[in-house]
Amino acid sequence: MTAAAEIEAARLLLERLGFTPEQLLQATAATVPTVGEYIATITSSMPHSTLRVYGTYLQRIEDAWGERVLTEPTAPELRQLAEQTKHNAIVRRNSRGGRSAAETLIAAARYLYRRAEEDRYIRPDNNPARQVAKPRRLASTRRAISHSKLAEIVHVAATTGNDPHLDALLLRLHIETACRRCGALALRPKDLDPEQCLIFLREKGETVRWQPISPTLMQAFLNHIAERHPTPTIKTGPLLRYRNGQPVTRRRYDSLWNRIGQHLEWVARQQISTHWLRHTTLTWVERHYSYAVARAYAGHTEPDSRSGQTATYIRASVQEVADALAALTSEPHPLAA
Repeated sequence: MTAAAEIEAARLLLERLGFTPEQLLQATAATVPTVGEYIATITSSMPHSTLRVYGTYLQRIEDAWGERVLTEPTAPELRQLAEQTKHNAIVRRNSRGGRSAAETLIAAARYLYRRAEEDRYIRPDNNPARQVAKPRRLASTRRAISHSKLAEIVHVAATTGNDPHLDALLLRLHIETACRRCGALALRPKDLDPEQCLIFLREKGETVRWQPISPTLMQAFLNHIAERHPTPTIKTGPLLRYRNGQPVTRRRYDSLWNRIGQHLEWVARQQISTHWLRHTTLTWVERHYSYAVARAYAGHTEPDSRSGQTATYIRASVQEVADALAALTSEPHPLAA
């Protein structure tokens, strides 16, 4: 049946039912929420980690289209909104012209309209977010830091600022474990296993792992809890805290690297950040041990399509990660061979 014949058949059916095409459209529009109403609905059920990433950008979409019916915005309008977001992006230390802001806004729109597809408010072929490509992601400028330069960073952190003890503890944690910033901030006293010198890391994508740390770092954590936790016997709540007992936030990292950049001009020029420490540690582990151990050390234990099925059979154990840590820190570990 041709498209014209299908349309004619649909028209005849509507006539028999006593409806006009206009009435059908009005009834359909009445059941579709506005962009603002639908964003309020989905944010109440979004995982916290997803809301933290997309929340700001969903708010921008709501500010632009909040009163419009969900099916009204078009792909060209989404491209225009992404371009505006790119142009108005806040200039940060590691800013790259707003490309990341535009990319995240499109990702947030895709999440929004994917949920709308699941709720049958929109068909896949009418999804405007499917028709808009993300900006091509530029190659990362991050790389491993040399031993001498890393020593300079640690020295500045441990000898300047209003809480050098905390800053030195943060850097040692990231150097030893190659954990992400979110993993450090999510640590709780109950996540420590002092006997086996392990910490339980919870990072992006809801991934979890037990990560070996040196006995020295473990003792530093125990001292930190005894000195700074209002109730050291309670094992819940953030582990890392200021002297007044308040939990450390992401702002501490920003102020730390800004201060280091004031003392070391090359840090500010190259936009060094905490994630560079992850690159540094994992590069060392891969060069001195193996790719499999580096994957386990990083928390990338599950094989992906690029790794092939062989990766399933060459996963490194926590004992092998402990071996690498013992060599990295020149300190025996309970789980190391």
